[in-house]
Amino acid sequence: MTASQYPTTDDARWEAMRRRDRDLDGAFFIAVRTTGVYCLASCAGRPLRKNVEFHETRESARAAGFRACLRCKPDQPRETLRWATIPTSLGLALVARSDSGLRLVTLGDDPDVLVRDLERRFRSARLTPDSEGLRSEFEAVAAEIDGRGPALDLPLDAQGTDLQKAVWAALRAIPAGTTASYAEVARSIGRPTAVRAVAQACGANPLAVLTPCHRVVRADGGLSGYRWGVERKKALLQREAA
Repeated sequence: MTASQYPTTDDARWEAMRRRDRDLDGAFFIAVRTTGVYCLASCAGRPLRKNVEFHETRESARAAGFRACLRCKPDQPRETLRWATIPTSLGLALVARSDSGLRLVTLGDDPDVLVRDLERRFRSARLTPDSEGLRSEFEAVAAEIDGRGPALDLPLDAQGTDLQKAVWAALRAIPAGTTASYAEVARSIGRPTAVRAVAQACGANPLAVLTPCHRVVRADGGLSGYRWGVERKKALLQREAA
């Protein structure tokens, strides 16, 4: 939506707030007299219409005595993430990209569930569907998921703690067709006692298949949990072993 399409009347802004329109976040700000905060259009809060006033800018809301909402964080920089979904042999893949690289790759069967998960993860981002603009990225991701070739040249922009990033780098070093235990991954990053933290980092991995947490197994070689389903993990390992 361009600036010329932003709602200019309070009634239109109220309707945008009622539908939690993320595309209008930052186009105007909602100030709630009963709580003393100002919010974005997509805020999950549900004030009464009589308690609401609208401001063109956050500066105007602050000058009127309102403070930033802690839930929707209207003062936080609004990063744009472009996203698209594509069918793969393991179900749908949702791919989201920042200006720096791939931020998210998730797997599932229901596109609505995947999009809701995207919105939950990036509440403060401006999410823009862009199937055409992301064509090269999601075709490379699909090829990796389907076992038709590694997506080696895709820039990655996974966000996490230093420990999580160390674990994710170690996972990408595990060759296809092989596996490692959580303890082995812990030792490889110089944290031999951090087995539980390694397991948690695997569970928090935002880039399915590209960061191959499916290659991490229990010490006895058994399959452990996989956030995108153990059957998908089994299928990936069988394909890579072949």
